[in-house]
Amino acid sequence: MTQHPPLAADTVATNEAPTGSAVLKSRLVTGAPIYYGWVIVVAAIIARVMTSPGQTYAVSIYIERFIEELGISRSLVSTLYTIGTMAAALSLPFVGRQLDKRGPRVMVGIVTALFALAVCYMSTIQNAVMLGIGFVLLRTLGQGALGMVSGNVVNMWWVRRRGAILGIAGVVSSIVGNGLFPSWAHALIGRFTWRVSYLILGGILAVVMLPIGLIFFRRKPEDYGLQPDGMSSAKEAKGAQTGFVEENWTRSEALRTPAFWVMSAGMSSVAMLSTGLQFHMVSIFSDSGLSAAAAAAVYIPISAVHAVTMLAGGMLIDRVPVRYLLFVALLGQAAALVMAPQLAGRSSALIYGAVLGMTGGLMNMVQQVVWANYFGRQHLGSIMGVASLVTIAGSALGPMPMGIARDLLGSYTTALTVSAVLPLALGVAALFTRRPVRKSVIRSRGTPPR
Repeated sequence: MTQHPPLAADTVATNEAPTGSAVLKSRLVTGAPIYYGWVIVVAAIIARVMTSPGQTYAVSIYIERFIEELGISRSLVSTLYTIGTMAAALSLPFVGRQLDKRGPRVMVGIVTALFALAVCYMSTIQNAVMLGIGFVLLRTLGQGALGMVSGNVVNMWWVRRRGAILGIAGVVSSIVGNGLFPSWAHALIGRFTWRVSYLILGGILAVVMLPIGLIFFRRKPEDYGLQPDGMSSAKEAKGAQTGFVEENWTRSEALRTPAFWVMSAGMSSVAMLSTGLQFHMVSIFSDSGLSAAAAAAVYIPISAVHAVTMLAGGMLIDRVPVRYLLFVALLGQAAALVMAPQLAGRSSALIYGAVLGMTGGLMNMVQQVVWANYFGRQHLGSIMGVASLVTIAGSALGPMPMGIARDLLGSYTTALTVSAVLPLALGVAALFTRRPVRKSVIRSRGTPPR
């Protein structure tokens, strides 16, 4: 009998096949030579990479073109981008509800088609109003909706090894997306023009991602008579003995738990403060007597440590409570805030980058896993929608307070040092926040949920 790793203390398994619904027939799913969840992982990785035109690392390649050709200021572009990000955040609860109602296959088709049109629309912008509309569309459909759908579908097909699988997927998509996509976009702009490059990217979404999503995305394994992680019902009942039945909470039930808000607040604070630090990276380094080149170089340890931490965090999150990893991430965020205005040279800058990379990697891992682990898969889209609203809204608000503080106080030191109190306080709160459990749930065996 194949042995499977034990569930993490914050994770629950499903031991029962769905009741009251007919098993769906699909030769693609049931006829696959391997567990179909692996196909889902590959398709989801492609989807994550395809969110790139809506991600900050890709949009940043076009900023100078917008400023020069449209004749608008950098501050106006930044404001429009903040508005677009906030609009994306506000749309995510609706997207999440539709994801639960219609399933990932339908939603990936709708979202990808609209996203492809939005990317093509970017080639037509002529003024600030059109650019603002474009930012709203890119952030809502790419960074928001397509990112949520790709994360949701993996959570549906994996339970025991959810963390490890999402860690591997995160590393691959991060390397291809964050690492390679900006250079590729820059090459497209150089060979053609920035407008033509957007048409090319929109076309790739239409001819590559759209068919992949429609063909390979599926709602959940139980719909096809399968079990998460490739387990059969017999093995689940006889050999796994996880001792837990998956608890599926509704969105309203989840929102009434302290765990939801403590976890959301912790992730939102990291999104806000990390975005602020990276947005003002050059200015922070300049205040410490370091060059713009040094600021650019710090992204190397950020990216490298981020990837390694995601992989390690994915392995750990299947074995230790999620709240412990969140605590470490928040502690790292506080340390980065204190370190930022005290940088004394390239060595300290590289250490600072490593801390930021560790924080981002752990936080990325936590936010992909925690909601399915805590509240089950049945209403996952709706719950993720609200959680993503809080997180993305935090990231949109990050740069502004730090910039204002710098203008008023003449340095970042006071603002960053005082800001470190927030992640520290939320880290302590997270450390004492256990996974919510209904009193009616009877556990057959195993340790109490943590």
